[in-house]
Amino acid sequence: MMKKLGLLAALAAGATLAIGAPASAEWKPDKPIRIIVPWGAGGSTDQAIRAIAGDLEAGLGQKVVIVNQPGGGGAIGTQTVLDAPKDGYTWGSGAIHDLGTYAVRGSLNTQVKDWHIYLDSMNATVISVNPGSAIKDFGDFVTWMKTKPSDLSVAIAGIPSAGHTTIEAIKAHVEGGAYKSVAYDGGNPAVISTVAGETVSTPQLLSEQMEMIRGKKLRPIAVMAAEAVELEGAGKVESVKKWLPKLDPTPYYFGIWAPKGVPADVVAKMNDVWEKNIKTSTALKKWASDKGQVVFPYYGEDALKRVWPAIRAAAWGLHNSGQAKTNPADLGFEKP
Repeated sequence: MMKKLGLLAALAAGATLAIGAPASAEWKPDKPIRIIVPWGAGGSTDQAIRAIAGDLEAGLGQKVVIVNQPGGGGAIGTQTVLDAPKDGYTWGSGAIHDLGTYAVRGSLNTQVKDWHIYLDSMNATVISVNPGSAIKDFGDFVTWMKTKPSDLSVAIAGIPSAGHTTIEAIKAHVEGGAYKSVAYDGGNPAVISTVAGETVSTPQLLSEQMEMIRGKKLRPIAVMAAEAVELEGAGKVESVKKWLPKLDPTPYYFGIWAPKGVPADVVAKMNDVWEKNIKTSTALKKWASDKGQVVFPYYGEDALKRVWPAIRAAAWGLHNSGQAKTNPADLGFEKP
């Protein structure tokens, strides 16, 4: 019925559809789709997009090329997407809270409302230490933050990675607490640094740590979740709320996005791919299960409404830690 009404309206307005392709023509890409990962290979962002690459290729009927372009806390790769022609052939990827806070950091003049977003998974961060560390539980970690912060080296995947947001949220709830930040270009090298003993701890995403936890090369001491979780190879891991009851942990959401301005038929095609290929993806489900994640296949305004609290929390976390160049309130972020 909707198509009939649309056709009648067009005819009533004149013969505007007489020349050119119909407005409802399906987009069929005729060259490979490029997806920019603005972080290093092996990290959570990289893993998330590679988990669905095959399903994207099946739905689009075209090869998907994944390009890692780290630097600038994700800003360099995202700028590449912004500079590319808005034709649907170049997409960005990553954690939605990064995309939503570039303007707060002053690194890119863009906000999440400027993009078409497509999410695939939800993740949580875990605070882990090297197995040989003298820190036995998260209570010890908090004590070190208060009494010997210069010895508490914390590996993060740059600013504003999930690890950075996590440790800053913890710091904000530990009176007088501090730590020694060690930044890397991606979650994988941050995790490996703690495995190697170069750093004491890492608060990166579970998907980046899971294999090392299973292999007993990392020892998780707390999870940024409302309740304790059971992890294969580690057993029960307590919530940070056991020690910091006022802290409100927020999850992290991953996906891909294209800047608004791409043709409407590209958006319609990707909506269809998300419904038919991503929501039903067995590869995504298996990857999420293996990595301790949750499948989260939402897109458009529905996705934005679901993840806005996490974006808002990240924006104010940057402000509270002194990392914001612009006050989040000036960009429309209400205080949590």
